[in-house]
Amino acid sequence: MLIRDKSLFNRGLMLMASFLCIFVSLFLPIWGGHGNGLDAADNMFNRLSKGSSYFIPGVQKQVLEMNGKQVTVTAKIKDTAIAPMAVANLIKAGATAEFKDDSITYSGDLGAILAAALTDADDLFNDRGQAVIDRYSATEKGAEKTIAKAWWTVLDASIKPMQKQKLIKEAKVVGQVNKRGLEPGYNFYGIASEKVLDNVLPLVGLLVFYVIYTMWYGYAIFDMFGGIGLGMSKPKVKKEA
Repeated sequence: MLIRDKSLFNRGLMLMASFLCIFVSLFLPIWGGHGNGLDAADNMFNRLSKGSSYFIPGVQKQVLEMNGKQVTVTAKIKDTAIAPMAVANLIKAGATAEFKDDSITYSGDLGAILAAALTDADDLFNDRGQAVIDRYSATEKGAEKTIAKAWWTVLDASIKPMQKQKLIKEAKVVGQVNKRGLEPGYNFYGIASEKVLDNVLPLVGLLVFYVIYTMWYGYAIFDMFGGIGLGMSKPKVKKEA
């Protein structure tokens, strides 16, 4: 018979069955809210991530150093559909801008341009999307996120042209506005912000559950294979005569 240790095999089988029951339950909408267990955990970590991702005040200090710095940049735009919005953003910030031959050429005060982008990013991060919509008199659905995306697109395409002009410090600040301002604002828009210290017990609970659940599966496999005689043992060392 294949099973050599029925007691050990049955214990492994029970562990595997209970493991699978919990595994299936994680995909059922029984954990509160409108999603399953994975959604609940993901939402919690998103809230905690947002609580520790507010870098905009620090970036604003860097942008202040760009005040009065006049630049002229030609940025090649990959997403041409969003180019008109990017041009409108730049003009709203006091720059001159034109989209031609898949590129946006703009001139203006870099500090004022980046400050305008950060203002929109800050409003999105703090869930003040209506303020962005009102600022641009936008009427399209989801316009607030489109505006932020347009900023990111034109600024991202401006980094290399600036570096070619030896505007290294300026290009670095532009990159910071995108990475630490527009990206968190866009990605965390509509997500509540929570601090890790206020969620220590749920966080520790999830981590402990993850460790136990992983071991649970491991012991189930270990016992089932041990029950059919496929165990792990230290090889005997042959002694020379």
